[in-house]
Amino acid sequence: MIKKALFIVLLLGSILDAENIDRFIGASQAQVGKTMTYNPEYVKLKFPNGDIPISKGVCTDVIVRAFRALNIDLQERIYRHKKANLKLYKGLYYTDKLDPHIDHRRVKNQQAYLTARGYRVKRGHKKVFKPGDIVVWKLPGSNLDHIGICTDRTNSQGEPLIVHNVGAGAKEEDVLREYHIVDHFRVFTK
Repeated sequence: MIKKALFIVLLLGSILDAENIDRFIGASQAQVGKTMTYNPEYVKLKFPNGDIPISKGVCTDVIVRAFRALNIDLQERIYRHKKANLKLYKGLYYTDKLDPHIDHRRVKNQQAYLTARGYRVKRGHKKVFKPGDIVVWKLPGSNLDHIGICTDRTNSQGEPLIVHNVGAGAKEEDVLREYHIVDHFRVFTK
């Protein structure tokens, strides 16, 4: 009886995880054609669940908006996590001051949060990227960080396309290996 109950719980968890991956990816893809510009301006946002207009954003906004489709507010979660764990965020940016208007819109803060939650794919593992994975890069010719989401669509080598915003609005493109990969997260286990 216990084995049967455990099997049902695991099966249900797997089904829910698959639904969440689909919603997460779908929410990232839904930004394509709506977020038309790259705009890193500082904006005072409501808290929680604050956002700039969907017509503009940066790479981190793609991630924030996709998580919101799962009723996960990174603005609030990162703010509260940073407040409780300042040392994990110390030195990532020019200021360590808490700011609910911008903290969730910074790549290194998203990295720190996702790492603390245990979502980092261990280095040394064969780098297989799955739909729903989050990838962080260093952009060429700069020290700028970039972040995007692996989708369920693939290139001719079977690697996922990426939804990201690197300067011209949200796009779904074959750019996984275009930039230097520095981090890799898997929030969904399926």
